Amino acid sequence: MRPGGRVPVDGLVTSGQSFIDQAAITGESMPVEKVPGARVYAGTVNQSGVLEIQTETVGRETAFGKIIEAVENAERSRAPVQRTADRLAGYLVYFALACALLTLIFTHNARSTISVVIVAGACGIAAGTPLAILGAIGRAARYGAIVKGGLYMETLSKVDTVVLDKTGTLTLGNPEIVSIDPVQGVERERLLLVAASAERYSEHPLARAILKTANDASLSLVDPEGFSYTPGKGISCRVEAEETVVGTRAFLLECGVEVSAPTTDDDSSTEISVAQGRIHLGSLRIADVLRPEAVEAVRALKDMSIRTVLLTGDAVSIGLAVGHQLEVDEVEAELLPQQKLDRVRTLRGAGKTVVMVGDGINDAPALMEANVGIAMGSGTEVARESANVLLLGNDLLKVVEVIKIARWCNRIIMFNFAGTLVVDAVGVGLAAFGFLNPVLAALIHVSSELIFILNSARLLSRSSKESRLATLGDKMTLPPAERAAV
Repeated sequence: MRPGGRVPVDGLVTSGQSFIDQAAITGESMPVEKVPGARVYAGTVNQSGVLEIQTETVGRETAFGKIIEAVENAERSRAPVQRTADRLAGYLVYFALACALLTLIFTHNARSTISVVIVAGACGIAAGTPLAILGAIGRAARYGAIVKGGLYMETLSKVDTVVLDKTGTLTLGNPEIVSIDPVQGVERERLLLVAASAERYSEHPLARAILKTANDASLSLVDPEGFSYTPGKGISCRVEAEETVVGTRAFLLECGVEVSAPTTDDDSSTEISVAQGRIHLGSLRIADVLRPEAVEAVRALKDMSIRTVLLTGDAVSIGLAVGHQLEVDEVEAELLPQQKLDRVRTLRGAGKTVVMVGDGINDAPALMEANVGIAMGSGTEVARESANVLLLGNDLLKVVEVIKIARWCNRIIMFNFAGTLVVDAVGVGLAAFGFLNPVLAALIHVSSELIFILNSARLLSRSSKESRLATLGDKMTLPPAERAAV
């Protein structure tokens, strides 16, 4: 198995050492080091090093194959939903004809009978409902959320539980340095310089985060000498002619370095300790960083009385730490794709209307099983195809907006339903007792239906916020010289 290749089978590593990005299958935010005896999954990506893998399962029996099978089963089991508006419109027609017949039988007045038929109508429902749904889908699209049908817009208005994936959904999916903690007497720049110089030629995924931060700080790195890597522990080399060790706290202790106590008990990040000349310089903490809008999005969902559940394949400590930061209602960690699917199925079985938000291959079965699946714009092709709503981009606040739009759409439709029933009932009663002539009945009919259709058309209007976004989007498509003149 060469670097950069995709693992074709499930199996065990028999020789070699490398790091594999298996977030698509397990949801782990950090690439996992693989040494002889470690398990690998089909569909994951080998980042560095050469591995020899003993095949255990292939095709449909692999973890990836089972994910695809679960998606197909969920698609076949999805039941169709009948349209309430169509049924109600049909009932109103029968209601009007029955009332007209009764009026003719009891009053023998043809004028009143005709007025009954004219005043009753279902256009406000029959035309207003699809117009409202169309307007809601269009408004959601302007906000950057593509809803793949009116059924899902209707379901979104009833959602009471949102299930969130972590890696790539709530987090950026790229490890970054979140804190630089030098010991007393050591400058932050010095600690970062030594660590980055030692990691300069390392293929470890965490080394990229250290080097990126050093490059952003414009530090002048030096070439390490005598570079040696110990899998699962760290590296040792000479930087500026001094023995340097970068790795776990246990590794530094093995090398005879007296390590000071950690400055934080944060379980959501990975600690990298640095020592030079057998003196502990400090530590760096690297983590998969939360999206800037994640906290606000979760808070907005809770303000809408929606329960939030975090499901992740990452370690329990990381899952709990992220859940605490976001203040979600429930956290479950170390879940495989089938377990995520089972959890969503359990929620639906308990009578919950569930939205699943995810981005990876491992989220696809849960996206299909949820009442509505929402895929991040940067998600995998499998996730985007499995979802019912696709975000254009990765802004979690779009999830909040599309739910708000769906609820607004539902309120408009319910108002049209209630208004049509009231107008028809009152109008038929007045017409049956001879208080309405055919002309006045027609005027009431047309006026009421126009009001309900215009009520639905409110969703088609563009808000001031959307107008500003559209203006900005048009401006950004102009050449720089023209853009500056706008």
